[in-house]
Amino acid sequence: METIFTDNDVYQDTFDPEEYLNTYYNPKSGICVVDGTLDLELKKLHETFTTRGVKGKTLIDIGHGPTIYQDLSACEFFDEIIGADYNDRSREYYERSLRNEPGTFNWDNVIQRVCDLEGKGMSVEEKKKKLENTVKKTLQCDVLKSNPLEPMVLPRVDCVMSLGCLECASSSLNTYRKCLKNVSSLLKIGGHLILSEILNCSSHLSGGKRFPAPALTKEFIRTAITETGFEILDLEVIYRTYDKDQYELCNHDSTVFVLACKVKDA
Repeated sequence: METIFTDNDVYQDTFDPEEYLNTYYNPKSGICVVDGTLDLELKKLHETFTTRGVKGKTLIDIGHGPTIYQDLSACEFFDEIIGADYNDRSREYYERSLRNEPGTFNWDNVIQRVCDLEGKGMSVEEKKKKLENTVKKTLQCDVLKSNPLEPMVLPRVDCVMSLGCLECASSSLNTYRKCLKNVSSLLKIGGHLILSEILNCSSHLSGGKRFPAPALTKEFIRTAITETGFEILDLEVIYRTYDKDQYELCNHDSTVFVLACKVKDA
């Protein structure tokens, strides 16, 4: 039986961006590709910034990991994107990917997908350059702290996005609520929260180690978000078809995407 690790330092020391990307985003076998999560998030993000009109000066991408796909639509609607992640290797890989350095993960098919959704005739190379120019920096971030960007204190921003981050940092449902409140503190009243989480998951693999996860449900997510001072504008769940091999890597049964507007400080 594999040892369960929960300490943040273990994640810091063992996380391998390449292994993570191949496990979750490989075009043929990646969990998020096969179960439809990636396609859902690309569509919902496009809809969020176009149909629903979410835009502004600054968006903070909390827990971006080594991926850049989540910022492809946002870079057309915000003056600047600030990345934020706990893991040093993730921040370094994220920056290398933004510069399109040789040897980094190839996102061209995903970028083309976003360009097709936007329908403006933008090329993959043009989108890469737009993204690189919009993401200004990536900062150390710990969502377990009341100010996740400590010691930096930034003005409250127009939008905070966190895809698949908070559940990885939370050892319990109560911890998840605290993380959500901490992240909310970065957002101005009237600003928007974009959130995506996996549901009904007990554990996932990262860096060859198995990490526990709080068993989030749609009902819990809805309640936690509203209790943190948000009005939910959109909530959609995509259900996953059972696959034994993929469930051994990460055993969630569905993914939820949420767009919410901050109406008060909780």
